[in-house]
Amino acid sequence: MKTGFYTKLAWNGIRKNKRLYIPYIMTCVGMVMMYYIILFLTKSPVIQQLPGSITLQSLLEVGSWIIAFFSMLFLFYSNSFLVRRRKKEFGLYNVLGMGKRNISKIMLWDSCIVAVIALGAGTGLGIVLSKLFELGMANLMSGQISYEFTISFDGIVKTWIIFGIIFVLILLNTLRHISLSNPIELLHGENTGEKPPKAKWFMTAAGIVILSMAYYLAVSIEDPVNVLVLFFIAVIMVIIATYLLFISGSVTLCRLLQKNKRYYYKANHFISVSSMAYRMNRNGTGLASICILLTMILVMLSSTTSLFLGAEESLRTRYPKDINIDLSMEHFQDIQEEKVDKFRKKVDDLLTKCHMEPKAAYDYKGVTTFGILDKDNLQIGESEAFSSQNMEKKSKVVLAHFVSLDDYNKLMGETQTLEEGQVLIYPFRTEYTASFFQINGKEKYRVKEVVDDFVDNRSSAMTVFPTIFIFVPDLNSMSVTMGNVVDFSGDPLLNYEWYYAFDLDAPVKEQISVLKEISTIFSAEHAVIESLEANRIDFYSLYGGLLFLGIMLSIVFLIAAVLIIYYKQISEGYEDQGRFEIMQKLGMTKQDIRKSINSQMLTVFLLPLITAGVHLCFAFPMISKMLRIFNLWNTRFLMIVTAGCFLIFGIFYMIVYRFTSNTYFNLVSGVKED
Repeated sequence: MKTGFYTKLAWNGIRKNKRLYIPYIMTCVGMVMMYYIILFLTKSPVIQQLPGSITLQSLLEVGSWIIAFFSMLFLFYSNSFLVRRRKKEFGLYNVLGMGKRNISKIMLWDSCIVAVIALGAGTGLGIVLSKLFELGMANLMSGQISYEFTISFDGIVKTWIIFGIIFVLILLNTLRHISLSNPIELLHGENTGEKPPKAKWFMTAAGIVILSMAYYLAVSIEDPVNVLVLFFIAVIMVIIATYLLFISGSVTLCRLLQKNKRYYYKANHFISVSSMAYRMNRNGTGLASICILLTMILVMLSSTTSLFLGAEESLRTRYPKDINIDLSMEHFQDIQEEKVDKFRKKVDDLLTKCHMEPKAAYDYKGVTTFGILDKDNLQIGESEAFSSQNMEKKSKVVLAHFVSLDDYNKLMGETQTLEEGQVLIYPFRTEYTASFFQINGKEKYRVKEVVDDFVDNRSSAMTVFPTIFIFVPDLNSMSVTMGNVVDFSGDPLLNYEWYYAFDLDAPVKEQISVLKEISTIFSAEHAVIESLEANRIDFYSLYGGLLFLGIMLSIVFLIAAVLIIYYKQISEGYEDQGRFEIMQKLGMTKQDIRKSINSQMLTVFLLPLITAGVHLCFAFPMISKMLRIFNLWNTRFLMIVTAGCFLIFGIFYMIVYRFTSNTYFNLVSGVKED
């Protein structure tokens, strides 16, 4: 054969099937572009100079592998539509005398053409747009902006290697399909897989049971430590259940609709329901994939957007004051007034020297420990709190702060009094309703009052466990009562701490400079000295990086979801042309066709969005608990952001579907709609 013969056949095949190939090539270009941009930002000099760049670049590196992995899955999935559509063409070549080796050469050139266009255009667009993303990232992180244009040649090489491997794997998979098919199968490959459907009650029931278990797990888990592990378990269960319900449950649904004569025997329902029922095994897989992708997009966008928009509130929660000092001692005597007064005086003298004055300060001593709060009993110590029986009650773990009544009255401006055997309780991020308070089921105190406020401190803000403050008449007696409890390693469970925190009316640089000097005062002590402004940069770099990565991954998943919807409409449009042609000859108008298409949309294509919304609602308790690790405790704010993301994305989803349904209409009706 002449040189260029296979190339010409491959190019003609792409051109004649442009309705399928253009979206596929655009997707390849988009995936290559996104991957290069991520690699570019990972090594960008501008990003490296941003505060918190180490955290940010680590997130981007993780994101690059995620994009590469999902790109391979999406492109394999998309390519299957192309192969299925062209099987009839290859079967005809085979019948006319072409061997499978010749057809393989056509597919080789086909893959080469797509790969060259994708790598060339994708890399080119990535280079052009990389600066825009770099500026956006720098602006998001409030960093210095540089307009110097750079190209990551390492990024180009890595992009070509990764996607070159992906295209080779896709080609090998295509050749495998061709080599295992005979001419008759190729000629009829477009119509395979349509068998009379049967309602699959067992699989439907299994899907309902698994989904119910996943939902129960999501709403019932209270342990903030295990929420991450259990979240991934719940995600896997939801994915399995979603595929079961969309594949088997959708067939069952179609069968039930067909039995409803008043619904089924209407022009706008008859064609759509019957055609859907015959291909629901394949149809359900696509719908389930769309649903999972929509759920992933909604979870990522709502979580990362909430974190970034609520970063200032989270920052203030994590660092209650501009300067936070937490001095820990081994014995109660070490936090007596005469001991800590020398440290307070050194700090105040330093502030005076720097012409600063502490404002809204709090200064108090306390005894801190972790324990298990079971009703009115706080169990601490290795023998009680950490027994195998009580380890099952991890959801009741609390951080307990014992503070003297004098410090409470001083800080809160109160004049409370306590008799012997009485305490005040302040629950922080939890509730306390009991009338008594016990320690290890022995010492019992009457709760005079559950107060509604106390100053925040660093240790309570940073832990994901709830906190209870117990205000006692004599802190020394209480510490003696609790005894010398230790953990498994023999370390004391009681921490004797002095808290001193205050705000400063000074510029950021001066606050950070003072922080360094204060740290030298406590250099020989076991103390944690933290500054809100010194950690602001790391906070915003982490949350900004998560938001950027969430947006990038959402774009990738959105492209995949749109492509699945589009190919689903195109493939079904070609399959339904014959059916609708017969129905038009029997008197069905184009208006009836449009009604039938709308019926199909309302019956099936809203299901992924609605189901994704249901998944999101049940996942919300788990998501809110996970975000508490990042100090986002404002559940109402998270709920508003999540609802807003769902509403905006729902509108976009309907626009995408409207566009693809018009394509379906044009195929089955034979003309473009006026």
